[in-house]
Amino acid sequence: MAMSTHLAVALTALLAAGLTLYSGFGLGTLLLPVFALFFPVEVAVAATAVVHGANNVFKVALVGRYADSTVVLRFGVTAIVFASLGAALLGALAGLQARLEWSAGALSGATTPLKLLMGSLMLFFALFELLPRFRQIEFERRYLPLGGALSGFFGGLSGHQGALRAAFLVKAGLGTEAFVGTSAVIGLLVDGVRIATYAGIILWAGGRFELTAGSAPLIATGILAAFTGVLIGRRWLHTVRMRWVQALTGTMLLVIAGLLGTGVI
Repeated sequence: MAMSTHLAVALTALLAAGLTLYSGFGLGTLLLPVFALFFPVEVAVAATAVVHGANNVFKVALVGRYADSTVVLRFGVTAIVFASLGAALLGALAGLQARLEWSAGALSGATTPLKLLMGSLMLFFALFELLPRFRQIEFERRYLPLGGALSGFFGGLSGHQGALRAAFLVKAGLGTEAFVGTSAVIGLLVDGVRIATYAGIILWAGGRFELTAGSAPLIATGILAAFTGVLIGRRWLHTVRMRWVQALTGTMLLVIAGLLGTGVI
């Protein structure tokens, strides 16, 4: 991998991990489009999961003691179950060999069902980040199990778990420290399940996708940069407003969604 590739991943992971420590989401959402530029989409999801999971281990070590065990249980049980279902669906879609070809005048291209689905999901979550109406969505505490199911499923399928998780946890009556700790613990649970499911697909279900040897250094770069970002964020950036981060995230998702869905990447 070129040095510019490592730099792109490092800067994205550093920025996202630092600025989104207190929002509970953003690292996976920002990092997935960057990985998707260099890897097949299913590999990009798995690579993002490894970085995201390692980062959550680090966050839990720092703030996990503040987690609300009741909220973790009510949200986490359904999140774990549906994360495995979403990850299994990703593996099934990765095995499809169908190609969807299109043309519009002098333009033409070819995509796959998985790329089309992932592009559609990125488009949806881009709107979730960019439109105030979506950003302001909140759910009452009684819907925590539903939130776990939705967040877990999309976490397993595409890695987009944090924004939905935050929308459900924000009304759970948690203080700042409890919110950060609870979100980190739940995120780690989901990451553990989806990484295990991806590994199972690779080892026992025909290896529909795999992390190549060349991807390991890039993943390591992402992990180290994310760790650094968490340390910086914990010390200095707890008062940062997230609007411009959401705008950056949404814009990146829109661009990559278009490129991915049309088969350009």
